[in-house]
Amino acid sequence: MSTATRQSQGAPALYPQGLPRPTRTLVMGIVNVTPDSFSDGGRWYGSEQAVAHGLALLDEGADILDVGGESTRPGALRPSPEEELRRVLPVVRELAATGAPISVDTMRAEVAARAIEAGATLVNDVSGGLADPAMLPLMARTGMPYVAMHWRGHSAGMQANAVYDDVVIDVVDELRLRVEAALHAGISPDRLILDPGLGFAKSPEHNWQLLGRLREVTALGHPVLVGAARKSFLGQLLADPLTGMPRPADQRDAATSAVSVLAATQGAWCVRVHDVASTADAVRVTARWGHEATAATLPTAATLQTSLL
Repeated sequence: MSTATRQSQGAPALYPQGLPRPTRTLVMGIVNVTPDSFSDGGRWYGSEQAVAHGLALLDEGADILDVGGESTRPGALRPSPEEELRRVLPVVRELAATGAPISVDTMRAEVAARAIEAGATLVNDVSGGLADPAMLPLMARTGMPYVAMHWRGHSAGMQANAVYDDVVIDVVDELRLRVEAALHAGISPDRLILDPGLGFAKSPEHNWQLLGRLREVTALGHPVLVGAARKSFLGQLLADPLTGMPRPADQRDAATSAVSVLAATQGAWCVRVHDVASTADAVRVTARWGHEATAATLPTAATLQTSLL
């Protein structure tokens, strides 16, 4: 579908007055504008390549595009603010001009503010406001939807913090603190999204426990974004049985789609992925299945009448 056709049909949108109320789990397509991403190796590093990739993801069914200029893989070093701005602003501006809903993946308030000016309609902050004290006040002033992820430190040393008594209880408690901080800063509760932070200061076992008990995260009462795309815990699960070598990142999309389905059945608002086409199909199938499964459990008029006899 061309950009003009997509605009004429009306692209899915994030509403400035609040969050979307979808009939299925949404799909967020990843647009990395980094030279050192673990998943695509800087394939979309240039602005023109990143814009073309974003448009392709929209054609494949992405509801939101998430543009990021800082790699958050374990051990990654941070770019300067100037370099992050250089990477993301042209891409946000070009993609937003098509009418597509754009998220900016950043921990810096300065980058978030400039991206909003360029047309971003959502800020995805993997630090949940902990990396930059100016972020929460900025989000309160702009009124834009905001993703607060569970975070325990920057990528260079975060895995040293993967120590929990009960990872689900601890993550929920720490996310609750981020909710309180966001609300105290003035962010409207209907514009706050939470992310359990799979892979961020988490072991593979921690990630699986969080996915298996995702309803404890959704029980906090805010939409939940799940980002499992091509992450190393999937590669370890699918390791070659002969060599023990993890499955390469670019061969983990089928497993990512499976996680997206399981997250959708537990009430995830959105899943963040590289392979949009298969995930878009998967969440639609999940929604249709869920409709039938719900209908099958509802009592019919005949059974209600019988139960009253």
